[in-house]
Amino acid sequence: MRENPKTDRQAAIEEFVSAAGGKIIGMWAKSANGPGVMLVFDVADPDMAPAMTGVAVSAGAIQNVGLTRLFSMEEVANIRQKAKDIQGAYKPPGQK
Repeated sequence: MRENPKTDRQAAIEEFVSAAGGKIIGMWAKSANGPGVMLVFDVADPDMAPAMTGVAVSAGAIQNVGLTRLFSMEEVANIRQKAKDIQGAYKPPGQK
């Protein structure tokens, strides 16, 4: 990027995310912890995000990656219901 500042990073990322069946929600440059990018994207298959990251890291295109899975409010409600359904089955170690 330094050698060719006019490189269209977003176009390359859009093509990759699209190939994975996703779409970009937003992309921003950031300066914290060194220059970089924050990308928010949506893919139907949650396993695709770490797969995509593995491909980009192994190609040497990115480093110092952090993934954060975001949940919709509907997903959170489903998770809470599942937790309620199983809460009686958990006993902390050492307790009866």
